[in-house]
Amino acid sequence: MTATPRHLLVVDDEPHIGLLLRPHLEHVGYRVSLARTLAQARSVLGDSHLPVDALLLDLHLPDGSGLDLLRDLRRATATRTLPVIVLTAEGEERILDEAQGLGSALLTKPFSPTKLIARIAALLGDSPPHPPPQPLGESA
Repeated sequence: MTATPRHLLVVDDEPHIGLLLRPHLEHVGYRVSLARTLAQARSVLGDSHLPVDALLLDLHLPDGSGLDLLRDLRRATATRTLPVIVLTAEGEERILDEAQGLGSALLTKPFSPTKLIARIAALLGDSPPHPPPQPLGESA
């Protein structure tokens, strides 16, 4: 992990996803912002005071498709190479193929926080985080 915490933006309309992931991600040293809509995600991505190092993106959001955001990011020079992991329960091959074609990694729901953290570290070229000294409690 770098000296300055990497900033991750989690975009998912299901509040429990962010609430469950945030403590795990922060525990291993990431800074986490949450967005539940495309509009909120665009706002965070547009904040030059806190640049986003990687995006965790759901495809089905209340105000549109995460694929639309991904297409826009790839068209813009500043975000063309932003690391993106699509978090989805989507099973339609055409959509998954397009997401991968736009340079994103895929992680199918449900997934474990441990698996997600390993994927993020690999995507960012970080050393894999050390496991916590004691198991993290799960809350429902």
